[in-house]
Amino acid sequence: MTRIVVLGGGFAGLEAIRVLERQYRRRADIELLLVSDRNYLLFTPLLPQVASSLVEPRHIVQPIRDIRGARRFRFRRDTVCDIDLAGRRVILAEGTIDYDRLVIAVGGVTPTFGIPGVEEYALNYKRLDDAVLLRDHLIDLAEHADHEPDRERRRRMLTVCVVGGGYTGIELVAELEDFFSSCVVPRYRGIEPGDYRLMVIEAGDEILRGVHPTLAERAQRRLNREGIEIRVRTRVTRVLPGAVEVSGGTQLPVGLTIWAAGVKGHPTLSGLPVTRDRLGRIVVSNTLQIPGHPEVYGAGDAITIEGNPGASIPIIPAALAHARLAAENIIADLAGHPPAVIDFAPRGMLVSLGERDAVVEVMGLKFSGYLAWLFWNALHLYKLVGFRKQIQVALDSGRARASARSREPAPSRRGPRLRSRLESPGIARCRLPGRLSGACGRRRFRSRGCPRPGPRPGGRRELALREPEGSRRPGCL
Repeated sequence: MTRIVVLGGGFAGLEAIRVLERQYRRRADIELLLVSDRNYLLFTPLLPQVASSLVEPRHIVQPIRDIRGARRFRFRRDTVCDIDLAGRRVILAEGTIDYDRLVIAVGGVTPTFGIPGVEEYALNYKRLDDAVLLRDHLIDLAEHADHEPDRERRRRMLTVCVVGGGYTGIELVAELEDFFSSCVVPRYRGIEPGDYRLMVIEAGDEILRGVHPTLAERAQRRLNREGIEIRVRTRVTRVLPGAVEVSGGTQLPVGLTIWAAGVKGHPTLSGLPVTRDRLGRIVVSNTLQIPGHPEVYGAGDAITIEGNPGASIPIIPAALAHARLAAENIIADLAGHPPAVIDFAPRGMLVSLGERDAVVEVMGLKFSGYLAWLFWNALHLYKLVGFRKQIQVALDSGRARASARSREPAPSRRGPRLRSRLESPGIARCRLPGRLSGACGRRRFRSRGCPRPGPRPGGRRELALREPEGSRRPGCL
């Protein structure tokens, strides 16, 4: 029996197991196993729309077992703790698995670059619970600022800093602009259009590296026109409670810091005796095999291809190309054929700039504006797994644009509630009578008094966030 194990349930992992299953579905002598610590696939391109409540969180996830359907591969939800390359074993939180061929597609994490205060005072933006947590924090900020009489203090509360001017950071800040302009200002009577402030800090020379310079400049002009501050060639040296310190020692007062600065290798792989790049990603050959271990392949954000940086970009098309080649090379190896080499180059880039605007480059064709935004939406709807999810996201977007967006925080019944940046144990929260109403199993608290922020997703650390001095006020939040 030959066992092929794929680690990771993201785009790369699922694509690899799909190609393998299609080849070996009738081979009883080959066992296929997919291992992931999450039992769902997250459609990350729509993650910024979750923070602005344009899309429901449950509509951009698809259970892996639903994706599997009648396919014969097995799925195991477990956490990878280590990999014994010499013994050909994967050490999991709940046991050990032997393998004959292995595909490592565990993805990456957002690097902190050793900057003090990032883990304590900044919000990450990588997973689904990060988006829900951010949405709740934004609502907390608006609730406090709504009854703050001092405009300068109110403006500081509503200053949001996004660190990282890549695809994630730019799409996120554009969605936040729509969130404040279309929801917060119209619905919170104590907040005026000039009370909120959004900024992006990028250490490089430009935002959206990898996008054609013309489109990147067009994107920056659009963001500046919306009042979003773009600071390039600026490095964050420290994150403080209520401030961000940049190169030169300047401290920028902020109410919330969001960390979206790049991708590095998964910490699970840090102990492997292999070559890694400066970001901790595993260096593989152009056949996607780990040097010295030809039975182990890599794919997605976890790897970098030696001598081919263009094929190592941490984007979904590259991850899919890695996964397909890794699976095809395993098939060729078991059949006694030589492996193929990677041949990938991005065919286009798409960046959403918020409501009715985007920049797109597809096969040499560059365009922007409303038509690009329609193309962006159509393509991402098409890429969603399953017709049902496509309809749900389309209805979410249409309903949100036809009526006021629902901005109440999503309650969770898991784990303790996290402390928000502006919340203090000394402030009493009112407990007004309310009713629970829900759609499709989601429960929401509604009261005729002030809203109660929902519990945060469990299993995460409590953020050590503080409110500005002198802004603590008793009463209902």
